[in-house]
Amino acid sequence: MFVLNNYRLGKIVTYFPKFETDLEKLSSIKLHIRRQFDPDHVADSEIAEGGYVCTPYLHNESSSKLKEILENSAYIDDVYFATATFSEDGNAYFPSHNNTYLLARFRDRHNTLEEVNKYKQEQPTFVFSRYTEFFERFNDQKLNLVSVYYLDHGHSESDLSDLALIVAKRNRVRRAECGTLYTSSTEAPKFTFPYVDNLVIFEVSSGNTHQSDNKYCEKTRKEVARKGIRMTNLLNLSVIEKIK
Repeated sequence: MFVLNNYRLGKIVTYFPKFETDLEKLSSIKLHIRRQFDPDHVADSEIAEGGYVCTPYLHNESSSKLKEILENSAYIDDVYFATATFSEDGNAYFPSHNNTYLLARFRDRHNTLEEVNKYKQEQPTFVFSRYTEFFERFNDQKLNLVSVYYLDHGHSESDLSDLALIVAKRNRVRRAECGTLYTSSTEAPKFTFPYVDNLVIFEVSSGNTHQSDNKYCEKTRKEVARKGIRMTNLLNLSVIEKIK
């Protein structure tokens, strides 16, 4: 069984897969179809729900202090060491970046940003803030990859509904979210990233290699593209080790 939040009807519809043959693969998923969203008018309590902070892991005092804070903060659920692979587009917008990052999932955007801004570094820290969750799949697999995309042409309600339904059928994707990007750095960026409100984030859980999951996400992106939704990869974060 999974739950579909139908915002157009203002009610929750529950589907039982044995009666809905087209939805058999979605039986372990809580699925959300997104309402129209305006990032400039979202309430603090809504956007403070959660997201990811991705900060360069360097052998300096700022990096060490931020790592300690992330590991010991009550509003941080998980912390990982991860390696980052920036796409060609990601390299163009963010030419100054690191190979190894601390990746932490937070529940409080305000407190996370306060700490991130205390310990700025030359290379940018990325804060991906969720403003809606497409779906969450319930499984016992470990997090292996976080793949970040942006939508080139904004995000209509119809497009995101189609995107959610396509990605929900991809069994390795345990969570898919829509969000915004905030960067923190001691250096002013050379280029403005114009898609800060158009992010799509996949959490991939599996026992496969990172290369295999990267290819899996690329196939998922191509399936979305067949619907006429242009989604471009920004970066992939391959989880090395969970430290919290």
